[in-house]
Amino acid sequence: MDSTSSEIALDYSPFLRTYKDGRVERLMGIHVVPPSLDPKTNVQSKDVIYSQEQNLPSRLFLPKNINPNQKLPVLVYYHGGGFCIESPFSPHYHNFCNKLVAEANIIIVSIDYRRAPEHHLPAAYDDSWTVLEWVASHVNGDGPDEWLNHHADLNSVFFSGDSAGGNIAHRMAMKYGEQKLSDINLVGIVLIHPYFWGKEPIGNEVKEAETRSKIEGFWYFAYPAASGSDDPWINPATDPLFGSLGCSRVLIFVAEKDFLRDRGWYYSELLKKSGWEGSVEVIEAKEENHVFHLFNPENENAKALLKSMASFINQEEKS
Repeated sequence: MDSTSSEIALDYSPFLRTYKDGRVERLMGIHVVPPSLDPKTNVQSKDVIYSQEQNLPSRLFLPKNINPNQKLPVLVYYHGGGFCIESPFSPHYHNFCNKLVAEANIIIVSIDYRRAPEHHLPAAYDDSWTVLEWVASHVNGDGPDEWLNHHADLNSVFFSGDSAGGNIAHRMAMKYGEQKLSDINLVGIVLIHPYFWGKEPIGNEVKEAETRSKIEGFWYFAYPAASGSDDPWINPATDPLFGSLGCSRVLIFVAEKDFLRDRGWYYSELLKKSGWEGSVEVIEAKEENHVFHLFNPENENAKALLKSMASFINQEEKS
């Protein structure tokens, strides 16, 4: 056996390891569950290919008991995992989407995108835009998926994601603001503990030199061609087009004990100063850590997060 097959090149435990022979061993986010009719929420799900070229699927979630032609808001969801691990088929993402669909009465398109290091960024960004084009193709009711043809209200579209997925949701809203997709109307974005960074520490980051080093290293691991920690893809403060964010409402969730907490608040402050004319709100969960809502979904803060998301999405219909 080639000795390099067991030699570790990079160890990012507890997330993943890479080996000198090129093998990638993911240590988290490797479990998957099939689509189903969830008995607890009465939400049904199925997997549909959105990119024939890359053979990439999305998992669609739809309430079971709706009228044949009832139109519902659409939430496009981008999973987290540092651009390297996890998938929409992980039990905690599957369960989270089931609960959110039941709470908000919406359709969710939870997407699988190519992950680093096999596919470095911007591959995940490219895939995340491709799925939006795929969703938009249902505008006349003759797209490739019947659920979206019959039930998607493309005048009421939202993007969301947690951690790296929050970063992606932001980037897609930026691209939408620059290029538009005339067949969908982006109302708002929901960023859950979003993965943003910067060369200069802010807030409590000054006390966390070791954590900062790991986060910066992970960014380069996912995107070797990036210009650094102040690349606009990871640091909105350096993006001269930030004020052209392509939606009118933003909701940001942060967690008190999360190492990314200050970045969420900073994003809000930057957005208010950017010339963008929409409304932005930040909700902080006390005594909680990064993506707590996925791993401890029954606690009160996780339930409150779910209700706040549902209220944010349905606000447009009530206004």
